[in-house]
Amino acid sequence: MEQINVKERIILGIDPGTAVMGYGLLKEIGSKIELISLGVVKMEKIDDHMLKLQRIFEKTVQLIDNYHPDCLAIEAPFYGKNIQVMLKLGRAQGVAMAAALSRNVTITEYSPRKIKQSITGNGNATKEQVAAMLQNLLKFSETPEFLDATDGLAVAVCHSFQKISTSTGKSSSKKSYSGWDTFVKDNQKRII
Repeated sequence: MEQINVKERIILGIDPGTAVMGYGLLKEIGSKIELISLGVVKMEKIDDHMLKLQRIFEKTVQLIDNYHPDCLAIEAPFYGKNIQVMLKLGRAQGVAMAAALSRNVTITEYSPRKIKQSITGNGNATKEQVAAMLQNLLKFSETPEFLDATDGLAVAVCHSFQKISTSTGKSSSKKSYSGWDTFVKDNQKRII
C-alpha cells in the first residue's frame, strides 16, 4: 500500500504561570494525535518576579529548540478580581509568547473556557476532569505530578481540535501571530 502524503505537525501547548508553568507537546498526523511530552517548570522557590519571567522565557526557548514545534498554543489569562495576579499571569504569557516569536513560531491563544469545552464538552470542567479526558484520549496512564502539566497539554489538544473542525478555510476569531512583524503591525496602539 502506498503512503499518501499525510500532514504532520508538532504543537506546543503552554499554561502560563509564575509559580508553575505547564506544557505539553503533541504530534499531529492527519487527524490523529499522539503525546510527545508533558511537564512543568517550577518557580515557587524563585523570589524575584523578573527571574521567574527569565526562567519562563528560557524554558520556552529550550522546548522550542528541542522539539521544533510548528506552532504554540497558549492559554489566555482569565479575568479575575485580583489585578496583581492578572498582571503577573499576563507577563508570564507575554514572555512565553516572546520566546516563541523569537523563534518565528506561530502563536494562537485560547480562553480557559474554550480549552475545557474542547476537551470535555463542558466549559466549566475541573482540572481533574480535563486530565482524565486527556489520559483517555492520548492513552497515557501515569498521573502528572501537577495538573498544570495536563493543562498545558489541553491547550495543545484544543488547538489540534480547532484545526480539524475548522477545515473550511474561514478565519476564526482566535489571534495568531507568525513573527514580530505581524505582531507589531496588528498592535500599533500598544507600541510606545
